[in-house]
Amino acid sequence: MKKIFFLLAMAAVATVGFAQQALFSGQQLKSPEINADGTVTFRLMAPKAVTVQVTGDFLPKQKMTTPFGEVEVDGVADMKEEKGVWTFTTPQALAPELYSYKFRVNGMDMLDPANVYRTRDIVSFVNIFIITKQKGDCGDLYSVNNVPHGNVNRVWYDSPTLGTKRRMTIYTPPTYEEGGKYPVLYLLHGAGGDEEAWPALGRQAQILDNLIAEGKAKPMIVVMTNGNANCDAAPGEWHAGMYAPSFMGHQQGAQPKATTEEAYKDVMNYVEKHYRVLKGQKNTAICGLSMGGYHSFAISKLYPGKFDYIGLFSAAIHMGQGNQGNDINAALKADATVAAQLKALFATNPKLYWIAIGNTDFLYGQNVGYRKFLDENNYKYEYFETGEGHIWKNWRIYLTEFAQKIFK
Repeated sequence: MKKIFFLLAMAAVATVGFAQQALFSGQQLKSPEINADGTVTFRLMAPKAVTVQVTGDFLPKQKMTTPFGEVEVDGVADMKEEKGVWTFTTPQALAPELYSYKFRVNGMDMLDPANVYRTRDIVSFVNIFIITKQKGDCGDLYSVNNVPHGNVNRVWYDSPTLGTKRRMTIYTPPTYEEGGKYPVLYLLHGAGGDEEAWPALGRQAQILDNLIAEGKAKPMIVVMTNGNANCDAAPGEWHAGMYAPSFMGHQQGAQPKATTEEAYKDVMNYVEKHYRVLKGQKNTAICGLSMGGYHSFAISKLYPGKFDYIGLFSAAIHMGQGNQGNDINAALKADATVAAQLKALFATNPKLYWIAIGNTDFLYGQNVGYRKFLDENNYKYEYFETGEGHIWKNWRIYLTEFAQKIFK
């Protein structure tokens, strides 16, 4: 018996020692390191590697041709090796922001083993870090600060329109548990995303927590749905099993019984039944990025009088109806049904119809055409333009701006 206890004790010591060794080996290098001058240094121990690069959204963008047109992708920089350690330091100080990156070793992507902070970006994982220089800058806004926090819950609901049970993510503000009713923002993700996109990549909870704490945004419920009509939840979180996700992969397999737009009434019905919400047009907002911008465009015109605040972030306009080119103005004029729906929507006098896009976004031309249609019909809207393209950096900014404009 003593021998058994001795062996078990030795096994436990070995296990602890192995865990400690793994822990300490991951801490031998500091990466990323934010230097005193604002530059950032990345390090990777890879003594047998032939080439090592870092790729991230802090590097100059590269152009790539896709079925959706020419898009910008993260830049790549070579790292230098000394005694098995590969290093790269940014040539300039980085501005306040949340950044993502990963390494490329002998042509194969890998995460930084020294950085435990990572998130899923559609089909791959990336490391993240935050630069902040002063209170109120972007990095500070995207950080978890010492302020009251709202709750983020994953909620399953019935969708009779689609004939399934589906999952969405719902943020309730810090004061929700104290009682009272709150306005609702429906926040939609882009193509390839799901109900995890805005909480993880968009820093939705951090942005709202910080804005509410500063009195810059009204306390609100934020509903983040899964916009893929034939997926019930994020990959691996529903009965389809542990399939390999892919960009636009939700289009594969069985066709859903209805569209995301047609089924959105199920979402709104559930939220209004199960949460303490302020109902009515003046207490309801919807916005989304890219495909979610299209969904916001389509849902708002399908349910006129439901939303007083509508936000289109880098939106694809008239998508899925054979008119994905830039001449959206002509396409809308030719589509009597959509034109009539938009007329009915603007007849309800929404307080804010907000369009935001980056000036190098591949959907920029579509948005120019859509704004021309709105101008020719005297439909009131606000326009917000930033630099750069179809990236989360812009979408976090758009959410920050939009959240401060609604329910005022």
